[in-house]
Amino acid sequence: MMIDTHCHLGKEDYDNIEEVIKNMENNIMIVSTASPSDIKEVIDLCEKYDNIYGTIGIHPEFANTYTKEDLETLKKYLKHPKIVGLGEVGLDYHYTKDNKQKQQELFILQIELANIYHKPLVIHSRDALEDTYNILEKYKNKDLKGVMHCYSGDASYAKKIINLNMYLGIGGVLTFKNEKKLKEVVNSLSTKYFVLETDSPYLTPEPFRGKKNEPVNIKYVAKKIAEIKQEDIGKIFEITTNNAKRLFDLVL
Repeated sequence: MMIDTHCHLGKEDYDNIEEVIKNMENNIMIVSTASPSDIKEVIDLCEKYDNIYGTIGIHPEFANTYTKEDLETLKKYLKHPKIVGLGEVGLDYHYTKDNKQKQQELFILQIELANIYHKPLVIHSRDALEDTYNILEKYKNKDLKGVMHCYSGDASYAKKIINLNMYLGIGGVLTFKNEKKLKEVVNSLSTKYFVLETDSPYLTPEPFRGKKNEPVNIKYVAKKIAEIKQEDIGKIFEITTNNAKRLFDLVL
């Protein structure tokens, strides 16, 4: 079994969504919200398909615009049995640093919700790794776990992150020809810290880079990890699947 721990399957992303889901056969997909308006769509997918689970949260992109109603919707559906995590949440300074404080306040608020509802965090951190780490270290409780989605830091910072009870989300970037930093991370750390993800429809792995990504392409990420670790791909699937089960408390 393989588990895509982070994908987006919105109607605006695919005009062949049934086919995309069918391509995964009986393998597991964990669909993440990209905006507050996606929450109900994620719930609908979870209820329609046995092999789809969801994570819901308010992305830092919406730090200036989210509402109290969005938070109430979030709290309501965090109780849903197929919502297995809170995310994606975090910090993103790539396009603007003007609202750092608002982003941080929203992140802290959702860490506190994860503590209350006992849900793992799915963390988006772009050009903000130090602040992300410092906030996590301060506000997460000792039992809270999570994943650094689409990890983009170096190996030394990865070691600090995993010491906070976090996994590293490894996706299609690993397969890019000129990518060195993530390959070093995968080479230097044990596979017990990795979960597989596609971030579909984005970050399509080689050999399909440039085309729209989909969850079934998770196998190319696993193949690259196997190549770097000089391990059988079946073993990579076994380890990363068990990691995902532990992270999201999945009983399959």
